[in-house]
Amino acid sequence: MTKDMSLDNRSTRLSDTMRSPWFIAFAIVAVAHLTLNAADASPWDGISKVMLAPLLAAWVVADHGPRIVAAALIACAFGDFFLIWDDTFIVGMAAFAVGHICFIRFFISRGALTEVRRNPWVLIAYTAAAIALVCYTWSGLGDLTIPVPIYAAILVGTAATSLAYNRIAGLGGALFLASDAMILLGQADKWRPEPADIWIMTTYILALLLLTIGILSRERQTSV
Repeated sequence: MTKDMSLDNRSTRLSDTMRSPWFIAFAIVAVAHLTLNAADASPWDGISKVMLAPLLAAWVVADHGPRIVAAALIACAFGDFFLIWDDTFIVGMAAFAVGHICFIRFFISRGALTEVRRNPWVLIAYTAAAIALVCYTWSGLGDLTIPVPIYAAILVGTAATSLAYNRIAGLGGALFLASDAMILLGQADKWRPEPADIWIMTTYILALLLLTIGILSRERQTSV
């Protein structure tokens, strides 16, 4: 009975979270972006892309969520902005790195590091996958040979600590890793899924959304 009530409460909290007008606005912009992206409607696809993370940041603030999570999402928005141009790719990567550091700091503040130490196999698996990916793309990285391994290590930190925090956020962290892996493979001319931008952006959009929902739903639970 207690377990059933707990599941019902979690479902109710998740349902309430997803009825937020900020979630609805994000969903509309996400669909619009994917449509514009498929139609190669520049510059509107870039504008809609940059709008995604700030909408989630506003949702976090409106829901009285952790400000560091809102900061992480704003950093991702700057990353999206600078990735519009090839010449500022490294700047965009740096902005995303700042965002991931904010996520990691938040998850650690909620006890994720203790959970990772208790069950290190997820971190080991993510680390092995990241090392394999970097090694596979190494010959095509060019000027990115130094920043890519650093960024990959930070991204693995987000993936591992988010899963230690809860499964919804953990799925978001995994999708973030998958999205950036596709970008890296394309940058190194190793592999490019078709249509590349749609796959990259779909996984990225879901990553941001699941990280946000996972955090907000658990923070509501712990505040009750």
